[in-house]
Amino acid sequence: MSIEKNIQTVKDFFAAIGRGDRQALLALVAEDIKWIIPGEDWPLAGTYRGHAGLADLLDTASRSMETSTEPREFVAQGDRVLVVGFASGKVKATNKPFEDDWIFAITVRDGRLTSIQEYIDTQALVRAAQMDASGPV
Repeated sequence: MSIEKNIQTVKDFFAAIGRGDRQALLALVAEDIKWIIPGEDWPLAGTYRGHAGLADLLDTASRSMETSTEPREFVAQGDRVLVVGFASGKVKATNKPFEDDWIFAITVRDGRLTSIQEYIDTQALVRAAQMDASGPV
């Protein structure tokens, strides 16, 4: 596929996330997608594989966080699309807010996302997920 089509596929993916449209998300990702979210001690850290892994990630995200994601820039070469963006929100268990500048490195093959590697501010997310000594804020 062309670089322009790869960028459009990634833009469509982020639009589907924004709408909460699971069917559109599944149509845009390969059956064997691998999504890596770095870190420890916060709800979404881990490696998610396949459509079942994506569904698990979306369920975990909706139960544990409120977030708004804004992709701001798309840079592509070959089958790779880098997305530079910003997210803000809160972790529900602690009611603590976070802000996160991020980059997603995404591979697109045959019109579908095959891998996503996030580069995020894990410390901001861990701080928002940590309970205070007295419990949730």
